[in-house]
Amino acid sequence: MPQPRVSVIVVSFNTKDKLRRCLACLEPEHEVIVVDNASHDGSPQMVADEFPGVKLIRNSENVGFGIANNQGCEAATGDAVLFLNSDAYAEPGAVAALAKILTDPAVVAGGGRLLNPDRSPQESIAGPLTLGAVLLEQTYLDRIARRLGGGYWRTSRTHAKAVASGSPVPVEQVMGACLLVRASVGTPLELFDPRFFLYCEDTDLCRRLSRHGTIVYHPTAEFVHDLGSSSAKDPALGIMRYNWGKELYFRIHHGVLQELICLGMNRLGAFLRLLVWAGISVARPARRAMVGVFWRVLTAPHREARASTRTPESPRPAVPPA
Repeated sequence: MPQPRVSVIVVSFNTKDKLRRCLACLEPEHEVIVVDNASHDGSPQMVADEFPGVKLIRNSENVGFGIANNQGCEAATGDAVLFLNSDAYAEPGAVAALAKILTDPAVVAGGGRLLNPDRSPQESIAGPLTLGAVLLEQTYLDRIARRLGGGYWRTSRTHAKAVASGSPVPVEQVMGACLLVRASVGTPLELFDPRFFLYCEDTDLCRRLSRHGTIVYHPTAEFVHDLGSSSAKDPALGIMRYNWGKELYFRIHHGVLQELICLGMNRLGAFLRLLVWAGISVARPARRAMVGVFWRVLTAPHREARASTRTPESPRPAVPPA
């Protein structure tokens, strides 16, 4: 099978300087589509002025990560689409290297190696999202589980396995910050579920993509990712959105009971972190703001958290529960 032509879709929301670097690192042979979610930092004009070859879609409001990526898919003409965060930067040749995974007809999607700005490895491979995984995460036990060969995050051992084998390896899911998908997967086409505003939409999409073929991790396709840029200005809202994404995932795939159990675990995690930061702030008063962050997360009504994660006019998808 010949090398697929890649359409790179970048969703932008007030990350002008990082978006500029993201676009500058992409080779000219790739189709590039920027979907701007009503940024007010000059991002759309910067794209229009400095990258005239980029297709630019301007939204009048922030419709969220998934819906914006779906808009990009509608404009894409490539054999594959690469969903790439605006705060992620491809190393030279990384996009082409990642695209080679699709020369195997059994592969429907995959991701490359994510690195922090200091070049340390970033978590990018995970196992199934289960209530057990949420419990480990919210009780600070996931890192211990990883050291024992378990846990939700599986990046280190997956990377070691891929390096040892010298080829991409199958995985449960890769992060949406760098997710390559064959452009013709599913009937109807498997796209992001618009009920997710931000966080866990990639987990949901990978679950559905895996019904059609294999998802793989490519160890030598490297991307640098400034993790958390979208939530840096309001970390409490970012955590709320992440928690709601998990709760929505369980409601869609496992029902209301598991959604409520996940909600309880998320609140438990917020309470534990509130206690930890309260203790830290006694010796380090400058960190007192984190107490406020987790107080907001702990006390936010569930319906308020839900309302803050999607716009009222976001459509419901035709995606049946698993």
